Amino acid sequence: MLASPVVLYPDPRLIRPAEAVTDFDADLESDAGRLLAALTSIPALGLAGPHLGVMRRIVAIDLGAAAGGARLFINPVVTWASAETNAFAEGSVSLPGVQETLARPSRVRVAWATLSGDPREDEFEGFMAACLQHEIDQCDGVFWLDRLSRLKRERALARFRKLRR
Repeated sequence: MLASPVVLYPDPRLIRPAEAVTDFDADLESDAGRLLAALTSIPALGLAGPHLGVMRRIVAIDLGAAAGGARLFINPVVTWASAETNAFAEGSVSLPGVQETLARPSRVRVAWATLSGDPREDEFEGFMAACLQHEIDQCDGVFWLDRLSRLKRERALARFRKLRR
C-alpha cells in the first residue's frame, strides 16, 4: 500500500478539529491502513488523520518493537493528566526539519476505541505520553506550534522558511 502525501503547514486542515469516528467499517480500516503505511514510509513516530488529510480522529504511533510496535487509537481522548511534566523535542511531518522542546504532562490516561470499536482506557507515561498528547492535539485542531511561546514559535517558523528556500 502506498503512503498518502503529507499535508504541509500552513494547510488549514492542520488547525481544524477532526471528526469522531462513528462507523467502524471498511472505510475506517482503509484510513487506518493509510496511516500505518505512511508511518513506516515517512518514517515518523506518530501520525494523526489530519496529517494525511483524513479528517477523522485516528492516531497511529510506533515507538519501535521494544515499545510494542505500531498501535492504533480511534477517537482518542485524554481523560486525566499529571501535574508533573517532561520536556521532549517535538516536531511534525507537516513542518519537516523543525523541532523545539515542549513540556507536557509526564503521565496521561487516554480513552480510545480499537479498530473494531471496542472501548479501551490506559495510562501512559514518558515519551509515549508526549507522543499521544501531540497526536491527540492534532486531532483537536491544535498544531504543536500553538503550544510554544511566541519567541520559540517565531524561531521555528523562521527555520522552516529557511529550509523551504
